[in-house]
Amino acid sequence: MSPSSILTRSVSEEQHRIVAHPRLRFALRIDDSGIEEDNKILREFPVMKKLLAMLMLVLPLLGCSSGDAGAPADGKSEGKKPRVALVMKSLANEFFSTMAAGAEKHQQEHAAEYDLIINGIKDERDLSRQVALVEEMVASGVDAIVIAPADSKALIPVLRRAQKAGVVVVNIDNRLDAEVLQQEGISIPFVGPDNKAGAKKVGDYLATKLNEGDAVAVLEGIRTSFNGAQRREGFEMAMQEAGIKIVTSQSAEWEMSRANTIAASMLSEHPEIKAILAANDSMALGAIAAIRAAGRSDDVLVVGFDNISAVQEAIRDGKMLASADQHGDQLAVYGIETALKILGNPGTMPEEVETPVDLVTLETLAK
Repeated sequence: MSPSSILTRSVSEEQHRIVAHPRLRFALRIDDSGIEEDNKILREFPVMKKLLAMLMLVLPLLGCSSGDAGAPADGKSEGKKPRVALVMKSLANEFFSTMAAGAEKHQQEHAAEYDLIINGIKDERDLSRQVALVEEMVASGVDAIVIAPADSKALIPVLRRAQKAGVVVVNIDNRLDAEVLQQEGISIPFVGPDNKAGAKKVGDYLATKLNEGDAVAVLEGIRTSFNGAQRREGFEMAMQEAGIKIVTSQSAEWEMSRANTIAASMLSEHPEIKAILAANDSMALGAIAAIRAAGRSDDVLVVGFDNISAVQEAIRDGKMLASADQHGDQLAVYGIETALKILGNPGTMPEEVETPVDLVTLETLAK
């Protein structure tokens, strides 16, 4: 594989530390803030302790500008392999680093077909940086952008400008808002799972371990994100059907340390809580730490969504009940393949692709 085949972009401003993820062959910058808080939570999860230790290794940044990938400064590379930019959320989140690793593996297996540029932001809320990354990719002359937007509405205007510049855009993971897309007069294909159905599977399984009338709490993702809203609705549907009461539902914005703080408050204010439903696994880990600190590990259940490695460990150890696997290692691959199909057939708009999402429990992990 040539060095130019896969290129990484910095994920934040210069004051953020350069680190490397152990499962990827590239470096990224992440904000030091939050790492220390997450480190406190992750000490009880050996898999994540190893991940964090590797993250803190300071290594040279392997790529620094998209010009290294061989495109001319004034636009796309005629007669050359298409250049695909993968723009994700936080690469410090294991789910998205797994997604990046899957995309890298796919590019290596199809190196003659396209070049790949991998981008990420420092945390789930850094919308302005994700907008800037899209603008940088357009200016560099990429042929396609495959994006997991941090917000379902805020990214649409810049993606409209990308399409206007002739760039193919494919939406993965978090669906863009249909109403805003219509207002902007554009259509962007979505490739991803049915988040509501996935969350309902998790909620239905949790309900089998609870009694009618029991109280639970929900840790939501970013409320302006479609996938966060869908997961909340899936949880609510499952709890309503089972006659279980959601006594509090708050957003921890996908972040582990925020979830830890909010879950601690929930447990204090609502001691009757029997379970916490977290809209992603990072927040589930934060909830587990709060439950342990409150001395309630034996009577409060936790479920999540994403099936990251630390959660598999937690399920096996009895610290967590269930999660949902949306196969992060393949999600970006599905998006890249869709983008390549569009590039190969200009003017066509493929149908949306619904990707699998499966329930993960102790039983399924044992298979």
